[in-house]
Amino acid sequence: MDALNDGIVTLNDAFWTFLLIPLLLVLAVYFTVRSGVVQLRLLPEMFRVIRSQPGIAPDGKKEISSFQAFAISAAARVGTGNIVGVAVAITLGGPGAVFWMWLMAMVVGAASFVESTLAQLYKVPVSTGFRGGPAYYMLHGLKQRWMGVLFAVVITVTFAFVFNSVQANSIADSIVGSADSLGFTTGHGLEIAIGAALTLVTGLVIFGGVRRIAHVAQTLVPFMAIIYILLGLVVVGMNIEQVPAILSDIVASAFGLKEFVTGGLVAAIMNGMRRGMFSNEAGMGSAPNAGATASVTHPVKQGLVQTLGVYFDTLLVCSVTAFIVLMSDPTYGEDAGIAVTQGALAANLGSWSVHALTIIMFLLSFTSVLGNYYYGESNLAFLSAKPGVMTGYRVLVLVMVFFGSFAPLQLVWNMADVSMGVMATINLIALAPLCGIAFILLRDYTDQRRRGIDPVFSRDNYPQLTGVQCWGSESDEYGSPATRS
Repeated sequence: MDALNDGIVTLNDAFWTFLLIPLLLVLAVYFTVRSGVVQLRLLPEMFRVIRSQPGIAPDGKKEISSFQAFAISAAARVGTGNIVGVAVAITLGGPGAVFWMWLMAMVVGAASFVESTLAQLYKVPVSTGFRGGPAYYMLHGLKQRWMGVLFAVVITVTFAFVFNSVQANSIADSIVGSADSLGFTTGHGLEIAIGAALTLVTGLVIFGGVRRIAHVAQTLVPFMAIIYILLGLVVVGMNIEQVPAILSDIVASAFGLKEFVTGGLVAAIMNGMRRGMFSNEAGMGSAPNAGATASVTHPVKQGLVQTLGVYFDTLLVCSVTAFIVLMSDPTYGEDAGIAVTQGALAANLGSWSVHALTIIMFLLSFTSVLGNYYYGESNLAFLSAKPGVMTGYRVLVLVMVFFGSFAPLQLVWNMADVSMGVMATINLIALAPLCGIAFILLRDYTDQRRRGIDPVFSRDNYPQLTGVQCWGSESDEYGSPATRS
């Protein structure tokens, strides 16, 4: 088993280092240039459109709002990677990893814009609103159903099953850690009990459909983020005199001017970029599944909102973890996981902060379970519309959540890394020929904004765009852009 795990790690490292990250960076830079640096140029517009009001779905209830779609994607993005992943990146790659993580977020924001704009354009109507994602723009945009099917299978296995097991495991580990610190005797029975409780709560939410997921995410994501950010700001405030030196170390280490770990510059670049990509998921094809559900008047609006999600995840939440860890003078070259962040908080705020972090980890991981579940649901619907299939899927998700609470998951996590990399590669290959359509929509949007109007898109104005299922005129069966899109 160890040999198999080592082989997967070697394959995964080579795949990410020599194929995936270079492919993402090349395309992201191209998207940045072609869009006129949309991820920075339209930053104020992102905050304006996130307040857009949704329309009314065919079942008479409100559709998913722009902010709710943002919250669903943030729920999946913001998880153990923000607390554990960033700490690992720093201890293995040195402070310079933070710089490359920041730079990665700024560049790949353009990829997030392109994929989420396309997901909005090629979304399909359902009774509760809309559904879409990479599988749908591969089918309707590229006319390659086989590619959409392959992507749908890979993302469902990766997020809904494997990653949800990992999130459940993180929740159980953090709770057991808190119980141990309080002197309670813990064992396998506690992990099983945690798994049973988590499975029950997850079932109550996912059987309620996408609206319930959206409402839970809309409530929990801002709450958990605010609490964690406040803890980080308190730590920074207590060590404010260290900030200039830490910023200096981040920059110096990023360019190999100050070595912290074996590997120096290469370690900083690879750990920072890889952790950044894992965390914000830009270009990987996951967030567009949530972005496609939003009820907006123009596809570009949700493209902008989902780009804002990259900044929220990396520049805000991940940066909080970075400063907490760096202010604790961590030991470099060791992969200590969440213990690094827990120890840093305890050293500054006292032992109570360990338990506070457990609560935060629960909220982060639980909302990630919900976001991951929805990604699988959206793609399973692409494969089969039978109600029995969806019910079986939900049951299997609950089984994996329960199993993950007490299972050793190192091998499964490494296998998930490979499947996630394959998923991202498929998505990036699809984005390359479709990106020009996103830039056509961007020009349409900015032209309307220059005329002082709130942009509304209609497919009737662009007959060359084939395969578009929504965005019709008022006489169209899908409704007008203002009310249905």
